[in-house]
Amino acid sequence: MKSIKLFAIDIDGTITIDDGGTISLEILSKFRYLVRLGYKIIYVTGRSSIEAFILSVFGGTTRIAIGENGGVITKSYEDHMLLANKEKCLVGYNLLLKEFDNIELKSVHPRMTEIVLNRTFDIAKANKIFEKNNLDLIVVDSTYAFHINEKKINKAYGLQHLLNSLKINPNEVVAIGDSETDIPLFNLCKNSVTFESSAKTVKEMAKFVVKGENGDGIINTIDLIIRDKTIE
Repeated sequence: MKSIKLFAIDIDGTITIDDGGTISLEILSKFRYLVRLGYKIIYVTGRSSIEAFILSVFGGTTRIAIGENGGVITKSYEDHMLLANKEKCLVGYNLLLKEFDNIELKSVHPRMTEIVLNRTFDIAKANKIFEKNNLDLIVVDSTYAFHINEKKINKAYGLQHLLNSLKINPNEVVAIGDSETDIPLFNLCKNSVTFESSAKTVKEMAKFVVKGENGDGIINTIDLIIRDKTIE
């Protein structure tokens, strides 16, 4: 594992152990062990970067987080690098309000670059509406929620910005996730891991598929890496 410097890790469905967002203490313990060994643990999530940063503080991992599907990098409680413009997403949101009668804002931590919606409408139709109106926007499904983002924004976009500042090559990163929003990370990084319970499209794009789901899956992943040094 000498060539690995950083682990880019999704939160919901990857390190959570239930639908309520509970984080396994066993997982956090293993993350802290990796940090003590010299590796960086970076959360890359569809959630707010502030939520992820707070998790890093209380969880004892690397105090940097990428949130909003790559739209924000947070390095402290006041240091937020915005990589997208929320005003553009608001234009798309207002358009969808006219086209659907079941658009619902999701109750989430305030966002700086995106709009987060409940998964109550036809996402394919929404994207066709954006395309028809020449909006440079996309609705993506994190399985946690629907997100209106600028088209350029994805988890790999945010991670690449961070890696540039840290002078780390994507070949030195292990990406771990469970949803389609993690596929850009898999395409960027040399090593990628998902779980048997992940969707077929996600498993097809990951380099490694491990047993288990949610927290159990990532525990199996870290044990595999530490024990067998499978990833290199």
